[in-house]
Amino acid sequence: MRTIDKRVSPPAKLAASLVARAPTLTLAYDARCKSRLAAVLDTGEEIALVMPRGTILAGGDVLVADDGALVRVIAASEAVLVVRASDALTLTRAAYHLGNRHTPVEIGADYLKLEADPVLETMLTRLGARVERATLPFHPESGAYGGGHRHGHDATFAEDYALAQQVFVQRHGHGHEAGHGHGHDHGEGHAHHREHDHVHGSSCGHNHSEKH
Repeated sequence: MRTIDKRVSPPAKLAASLVARAPTLTLAYDARCKSRLAAVLDTGEEIALVMPRGTILAGGDVLVADDGALVRVIAASEAVLVVRASDALTLTRAAYHLGNRHTPVEIGADYLKLEADPVLETMLTRLGARVERATLPFHPESGAYGGGHRHGHDATFAEDYALAQQVFVQRHGHGHEAGHGHGHDHGEGHAHHREHDHVHGSSCGHNHSEKH
């Protein structure tokens, strides 16, 4: 069984004729989010997909197998909701409420697209949006800082948090191990953290204090 473990970025560097001749791998969004996956090429060949952790594949991506062969990713058509509105404010409100629920959303110039969900369909209709059920490829927005959205429950969250803390210390040039020589009141600092925790908790769709 061949292993696919690399993505060509950007694929435009490759000759169009090579990409056109490459076998295809058709995957729905959920499968494109997995870094470890046993899959079947559209030719019928079984392969092992082993990508770097946090990789989210998109339709049009070009992958490289361990024997150097190319494979082209196709986003599978799947059941989705296409959301439109008669005014920008309603569509913006719809996007806000979907974001509050950490729902993956594809954003177009005049539409939103999300995986089919009857509860969200009802919510969007009540907000005044027009919701159409369809079967289409789904390309949601990736996270603003790269990759997809991750909750505190995900296996890689601790690593990402540690890296973020390291970057913060490097940029601000101080840490608690430096003798607290940063000149601000600890009460103010703790109040800031309490305020941050409150805001973070209210913007997420779940309670991060839960024990898992």
